[in-house]
Amino acid sequence: MKKLLMLFMTVFMLMLAACTDDSNVEEEITDPPEGESAGGEAIDFSIMSLPNSLDPHAANDGYSLYVMTNIYETLVKLNQDLELEPGLAESYEQISETVWEFKLREGVKFHDGSDFNAEVVKANLDRVRDEEVASPLSFLFTEISDVEIIDDYTVQIHTNEPFAALPAHLAHPGGHMISKEVIDADYAQMEEGGNPLTEVNRTPIGTGFFKFEDITEGEQITLVRNEEYWGEPAKPESIVFRAVPEDQSRIAELTSGTADIIYPMDPNDVEQVDTNESSEVQQRPSANMTYLGFNTEKEPFNDKNVRLAIASAIDKNAIIENILVGIHEKAETPLNPTVYGYSEDLEPIEYDLEQAKEYMAASDHPDGFTAEVVLNSRTHQDVATYMQEVLSEIGVDLEISLMEAGAYQEYTANGDHEMYMGGWGTVTLDADYGLYPMFHSDNIGAPGNRTRYSNPEVDELLDNARVEMDEETRLQMYEDAQQIIIDEQPLIPVFHTKLLTGINSDLDGYFQYPSSFPYLKNLE
Repeated sequence: MKKLLMLFMTVFMLMLAACTDDSNVEEEITDPPEGESAGGEAIDFSIMSLPNSLDPHAANDGYSLYVMTNIYETLVKLNQDLELEPGLAESYEQISETVWEFKLREGVKFHDGSDFNAEVVKANLDRVRDEEVASPLSFLFTEISDVEIIDDYTVQIHTNEPFAALPAHLAHPGGHMISKEVIDADYAQMEEGGNPLTEVNRTPIGTGFFKFEDITEGEQITLVRNEEYWGEPAKPESIVFRAVPEDQSRIAELTSGTADIIYPMDPNDVEQVDTNESSEVQQRPSANMTYLGFNTEKEPFNDKNVRLAIASAIDKNAIIENILVGIHEKAETPLNPTVYGYSEDLEPIEYDLEQAKEYMAASDHPDGFTAEVVLNSRTHQDVATYMQEVLSEIGVDLEISLMEAGAYQEYTANGDHEMYMGGWGTVTLDADYGLYPMFHSDNIGAPGNRTRYSNPEVDELLDNARVEMDEETRLQMYEDAQQIIIDEQPLIPVFHTKLLTGINSDLDGYFQYPSSFPYLKNLE
């Protein structure tokens, strides 16, 4: 394997190792004396849209996760070196092929004053897998067969088969620990005829260094510092997430000092922010793949020749240079190079307009057709406008529809679309999360498979790779699955983004994970 792949293989092996030494975990830093705050100020963070939900078991969209990662915590977490380490678990180890044991931190309290313990862990992992709850994040934990309480602060997680990615999945926001009091309240309202995943969204209670204070629907969410946090408290006094859909409005707020941080940003706006004396753009690597997706259940996109024609007609280099001002990187495979399982040995679909015309002539729609592409950002709109022009050369009349983020998520999850521009961040940095939710037929819809792609061979490869403990074999399975996906093109990988965040130049301590999740604890 190439050097990059070897690096991430090393990171992955760290994931599998028993994690028993937490001497370097930052939360072990001594708390300030009781009754004293950590200082800091209010931070205004302007984002494109407010969360769809504040229930970790209900939402898998970026804007929900940006907020929730500040309220909740996980048993295992990624540090800023992208290594797995203990979080709410003090240590963990694999004690047999199908059993992992977690020793939990004692003395941790939820924002409602209730205790974090083994009973809470079981309640959370049982709930996210509960078919009655129907969490769209359940795919992360389907290999779990049982959560066994050993004592108040020890749990053993049993899996159906060996599951190499379990620690990485527990570090995903779907593994956020919710107060059992609120989980019980959600089940109680379900018994009275209410909808699942309701009460936690209404009352989001975690153990995190910020806690939920209030929401103004459609406008803003306010989090305040958790003064009773079990580790080192957050430096900011509060974080206000405000919904500002327009790119230029967010930029105006940043350059005028109204906003401290804005995300996301269009590459064409980087110079504008960087040349302002009070602001700058932080560029960081991502685990994201931006793509043009097809609804493979609808004509004409159930025809592989149509999909290959469109893929062959798109000059990705031209998009990078002319539309994305050279900032983002061309994507040819479903996984970002930062993800364990990425391969340089795959054979991508190359730009070839004459080949595109041949594919279209061989399709069931040789004279072309009209189709709608839906999207929810200015960057995607600019890319789609370019595609609109080039696809006309093969007889495709592309109609572009810009939608509000929440409406877009619902529209594509329900399968109402024909084509769409989308993005997927491999949060765990492991191929299982980059491929299983996106391409396995069990995950059609909200969990991630919005192309509604179904291929039994791909399903089998992804199922087997989940439980394969030999890393060379596992990597080969992911490579084989990706090549089939590339050959069938349910989606066209277009570019891998760099994370572009506008920030007040006087603000220090900002960090953003490749998943795009902002780490706001140390802002000052």
